[in-house]
Amino acid sequence: MAVVTPLDPKRRKAGTDALEALVELVATDLAAVNDLIIRRMHSDVEMIPQLAGYIVASGGKRLRPVLTLAAARLCGYQGERHQPLAACVEFIHTATLLHDDVVDESDLRRGQPSANAVFGNKASVLVGDFLFSRAFQVMTEDGSLDVLRILSSASAVISEGEVLQLITANDTTTSEEAYLEVIRAKTAELFAAACRIGAVVAGRPAAEEEALRSYGLNLGIAFQVVDDVLDYSAVQARLGKSIGDDFREGKITLPVVLAFRRGDDEERAFWRRTLEDIDQRDGDLEHALALMQRHNTLRDSVERARHYGAMARDALGLFPASPIKRALLDVIDFVVDRDF
Repeated sequence: MAVVTPLDPKRRKAGTDALEALVELVATDLAAVNDLIIRRMHSDVEMIPQLAGYIVASGGKRLRPVLTLAAARLCGYQGERHQPLAACVEFIHTATLLHDDVVDESDLRRGQPSANAVFGNKASVLVGDFLFSRAFQVMTEDGSLDVLRILSSASAVISEGEVLQLITANDTTTSEEAYLEVIRAKTAELFAAACRIGAVVAGRPAAEEEALRSYGLNLGIAFQVVDDVLDYSAVQARLGKSIGDDFREGKITLPVVLAFRRGDDEERAFWRRTLEDIDQRDGDLEHALALMQRHNTLRDSVERARHYGAMARDALGLFPASPIKRALLDVIDFVVDRDF
């Protein structure tokens, strides 16, 4: 079975501790955000808070809203506007998850039955629409046209990314550039917006706003690349977590792009059969993992993620040293080196 680049256990632990340290630094704000999320998910239509609450409580780490809170504090903000906006970011993220699982026909999310598997596709799509609407209500209540422009633009780009992914689905000729274009839109754009609005609410100069946008964008790219690697990770299997979901769905992610490009004609025929035709047989996942190991595609994908992590690190060079800057830098290690 294939393995991801071996990582120093101390380094992995440091990354996990970094996320915990960042959460601790914004703990009071995050508690307020969680209360806001619960309140703003309320509806007299019983299924809405029931389904929304199911996915919100399904084990996510609230990384995106935490980044909004941390970015605002990094910029010296002392008010409370960032709290509802962080909740808004989480609503947008949750809505996209609901829509994603319907489009991908996914039955699992984070090892648990997906919302669409429990409540059905129609309910998942409609509750996702409700959460998008709630997010826009929160944006307008904030009253900032800049915030509205940034978050509404991010929402539009995310939708474009969904369509791009649909176009490239099951297409083994997808290039690395096309893959990156999809994940920039689908994942990294919301990371970028989440960080950028921290500078906006603090009234900071354009240079700081751009620095935080760049940090979030590159962190988001690294995050998604590693997510796609973990779907084929032997570490995941040892932890009892499902692997190969992307393979079974015919998703074209970076490890596949590299394996297809580096393979011979016989190997490319295998990828076409399993991912384009979805003609999958016993032992095909194990063979896919063996091909990825042969061509070092998991290891090299992690190295790509480290490259974007380095750019995220550079983006914060504009800001003076502080505990929250240190935690934001260290959380890059959590994103790149996570194995769970």
